[in-house]
Amino acid sequence: MSFGDPNNPYGPPPAQPPAAPGYGYPQQPPGAPQQGYGFPQQQGYPGYPGANQMMPQSMPGLLVTARVFLYIISAVQIIGGLIYLYVAAFVNDVSDSADSLSTSSDDPFSDLGDFGDAAAGLIAGIAIFLLALAALSITLGVKFGKGGQGIRITTVVYGALGTVVGLILLFIGLDSGLASAIIFPLLWVVFGAVITAAPVVSSGTAWFNRPRY
Repeated sequence: MSFGDPNNPYGPPPAQPPAAPGYGYPQQPPGAPQQGYGFPQQQGYPGYPGANQMMPQSMPGLLVTARVFLYIISAVQIIGGLIYLYVAAFVNDVSDSADSLSTSSDDPFSDLGDFGDAAAGLIAGIAIFLLALAALSITLGVKFGKGGQGIRITTVVYGALGTVVGLILLFIGLDSGLASAIIFPLLWVVFGAVITAAPVVSSGTAWFNRPRY
């Protein structure tokens, strides 16, 4: 028998066809990294277009600044409220002293006492109003972390009203010509403008619209 005979048992074995690829697996070039069994490799969760812009992971810088301004404003309001409470108590004491000195309804001390009571009530009302605003300022600042559209809208309205009040005081200060009467209203306008703008800009809107789990 010749070695060329395909039936020759002593001849070389016939050439084998290349191995077929494994069922269901795409071929990879030599040297390519092997993928995990049955699972395609991914670099991460792709999300959706604009996901990074729509879901910020940290509070934007302008909102952080607005929060700090709210805390500063609340401190001023608390101090002002306490001062007004002290003045109201002082006026009330003077009014009580005038009432004790009054001997009749025609006595001048009687009119002074009535005026003092009304003034003390008015000043106490202003003090309570300032303390309530301080509580609102602190609440808004605290709620920036987890608040939604309600906190956003309230902050915008609150900042806008504060800006208007600051502008009125600024115009009054400009008319007076005193530098001390201009600085404080000017700061108030700046604070109010930042507090108003922070929730309105795109980064602030995205922050308050982000999903919460």
